[in-house]
Amino acid sequence: MQQRQLWRATRPLGLLAIAATLAACGGGGGNNGFSFAGTAPPAPGNPAPPSTGAPAFKAEIRRTAMGVPHIKAADWGGVGYGYGYAQAQDNLCTMADAFLTYRGERSKNFGADALLVYPGTIGRPKNIESDFFHKHVLSSETIDAFAQAQPDKLKQLVEGFAAGYSRYVRDLKGGGEAGAHAACRGEAWVAPIAAGDIWRRLYAANLTAGYGNFVTQIASAVAPASTAGQAQASARALRRAQGTQLAALRTQPPKAPALEVGGKHGVGSNMYAFGTAGTGDDSALQFGNPHWYWRGPDRFYQAQLTIPGELDVSGASFLGVPLILIGFNQNVAWSHTVSAARRFGLYELVLAEGDPTSYLRDGKPVKMKPSTIAVDVKGGPAQTRTLYKSEYGPLINLAGMSPALAWSPRTAFAIRDINADNFRAFRTWLRWDQAKSLDEFIAIQREEAGIPWVNTTAVGRGSAKAWYADITAVPNVSPQQTARCTTAVGQLLATALERVPVFDGSRSECDWQTDPDSVQKGAVGPSRMPSLLRDDYVANMNASAWLTNPNERLTGYPAIFGGVETGFTTRSRLGHLMAQGRLNGTDGYAGKTATAATVQRMVLDSRVYTAERFKAQVLALVCAVPRIDVAAYNDPYLGDTPAGSVRTAEACAALRAWDDTDNIDARGAHVWDEFWGRVENAIPKNDLYAVPFSTEDPLNTPREIRGSAADALRQAFGAALMRVEASPYPVNAPRGDYLFVTRNGRKIPLFGGMSDLTGVFTTTATFNRLDRGGYSLDGDSVIANSYMQIVRFPAGKVEADTFLTYSLSDDPASAHHADYTRAYSAKQWLRVPYTEAEIAADPAYRSVALSE
Repeated sequence: MQQRQLWRATRPLGLLAIAATLAACGGGGGNNGFSFAGTAPPAPGNPAPPSTGAPAFKAEIRRTAMGVPHIKAADWGGVGYGYGYAQAQDNLCTMADAFLTYRGERSKNFGADALLVYPGTIGRPKNIESDFFHKHVLSSETIDAFAQAQPDKLKQLVEGFAAGYSRYVRDLKGGGEAGAHAACRGEAWVAPIAAGDIWRRLYAANLTAGYGNFVTQIASAVAPASTAGQAQASARALRRAQGTQLAALRTQPPKAPALEVGGKHGVGSNMYAFGTAGTGDDSALQFGNPHWYWRGPDRFYQAQLTIPGELDVSGASFLGVPLILIGFNQNVAWSHTVSAARRFGLYELVLAEGDPTSYLRDGKPVKMKPSTIAVDVKGGPAQTRTLYKSEYGPLINLAGMSPALAWSPRTAFAIRDINADNFRAFRTWLRWDQAKSLDEFIAIQREEAGIPWVNTTAVGRGSAKAWYADITAVPNVSPQQTARCTTAVGQLLATALERVPVFDGSRSECDWQTDPDSVQKGAVGPSRMPSLLRDDYVANMNASAWLTNPNERLTGYPAIFGGVETGFTTRSRLGHLMAQGRLNGTDGYAGKTATAATVQRMVLDSRVYTAERFKAQVLALVCAVPRIDVAAYNDPYLGDTPAGSVRTAEACAALRAWDDTDNIDARGAHVWDEFWGRVENAIPKNDLYAVPFSTEDPLNTPREIRGSAADALRQAFGAALMRVEASPYPVNAPRGDYLFVTRNGRKIPLFGGMSDLTGVFTTTATFNRLDRGGYSLDGDSVIANSYMQIVRFPAGKVEADTFLTYSLSDDPASAHHADYTRAYSAKQWLRVPYTEAEIAADPAYRSVALSE
């Protein structure tokens, strides 16, 4: 109620001088005078607004139920202005913290050794590593080139967004909205921003599946001392060093780094697109559900952006992004899941003798490009490093994988990210936001091939078929090139770096290839990327493209996209079984079509596939003994379990009575979580299943638990019971007691589970332990259902039902900090208004006009 009263009290303010605002920003953050970020004159292509006496930016922000903002303006700068203001009003502290990250100013404000506040697509490195990474990779030169390559509409959006955010900061600092954002409003680092801050944020998002997985490794890639002047006999010594290196890698295999978006365990998503044969009426249906971060700069924000006659798009974007990334307009709806394709490769560089910062290419030395970077540190002296880039990309320190891979006098490694040179991503989304048909949407995707690291499904008004594609930016490496260019070290890294090309950087023939229809140098062309149109359904749950629809396999694509088993988890299997059960009418719901009402229920029903499939078999084995003596047990994922002894009867009774779901009132589900998580992590699949996975029968294999696995299963079950006994939750506790999120001191019970461990389509993944406060989503490590949408296009209408599961605002003082979360807990979808009439008729409607 307090936030709503504050909103109503907000008055349109008079004209302000935007040039003065940007000058007051004092930004730049050590970006070498980059004009977008500091107080220098605007860069070409981003002129200052003309001094006409008219407002530079005008917008109307209409709020409806759950606080969803509907931004309306006459032009692109205005709609960006309203969107920047709205995002800041709801999530200021998170956004202000993130802009420090992208500028490389975390150490300056919070100290060098502290970790990033929020986990996200770059993990949680130390501030000092994050700062060097961002100053190095998001250099002035790179961001300037990225910004200049964008269309004028996007430039205007960015300028407006930065101005709108800055306007809110000024209003708050001037005493507005008392009590809002108490955690940060008085901090000096909460300050106005400039367009450069948004360009950095956009470019950083591009790198999520490449450089973003190697922040510390890139930030710490410092050259060894020069060996110039040493004896000429070093050639023989270097050959001996190479032999020693290979022997070391054979003796001690290198550690696998985190290659997935989101780190070791990755993040995922579910999406369906049903054609009219699947829906049974004249409209296709799109379901989208990213499993994404509940906190931090990468969380989604829901909004509608409207420029009458030019733009009318609703959906979600990351914080700090001024356009819709997943959503719908009058004629098209789309969603994304993280793709299995690799987006980067490594190049092993042969260094020039005596000079570790020069490498040989076709027999000629090439000097690396140095950047000496200074990072200010709170409470101490500035730190300085000289970091290097090659023509492939930045140098990378792989010593964490193995000391044998450290930058040496003979060799170094560079990393190439296909998206470092992909300036088309946000242009693609900008065009999609305005697409007038599914055909146009598909044509844009083929023309741009610019989506950086996600699969896409889409449906359109009047189109009977549903679309899937992984038409994205992907390195182009053929099997023939891989055979002749993979180095000896690269061959030994194949297991740790699955499907990552590790090529010889000393030969130009090992440059990534360019297809005739490639949009980008070194990229696979759109004609060789997987896509599919179906009138029943297409789906992706983070597997490779091959089983988009089991009735039409997609094969024959470059290996870098992933093979038939890549990412095919129990969640993927259940997702397809759910779709088939819906269209076959065998899932227990009425009819045989994917209506919006039925899809709403089935995607939240929290079925646990592994329990449905294996519970009876494994209980027959583990419950055959009344007591289990558990050896000391260490699970790298679930943690240590001490040796002990447990009785099985009570837990076995609870599991037999359990309904095999992760719904709020399900009793016994946590026992299965603890048990099956250990089964997945500790028992090799060949030892567990009598019938292994088969690509000929992917939805029904693996199956049949081996009797010979009884001892291993009992140990896992015993360790699980010890964990449950160490917690305050009895074996028949309802799930909502221990799976919850706390908002303003009140627990909100939740449903769902650890999808890829237990096979749950409805994902609520937290890495908090049951015996340490339950599966609470109050901590930082949360990846769960986030922005969800079900969209269809009946004649003359747009019907969209949505959730933003964690609510719109991260500010505890906001009325929209928990309202959407409570609705999600109750499985009460929001029919989000889309037309002007629907927006104005919403019972929660309120509006404010802004100008500057």
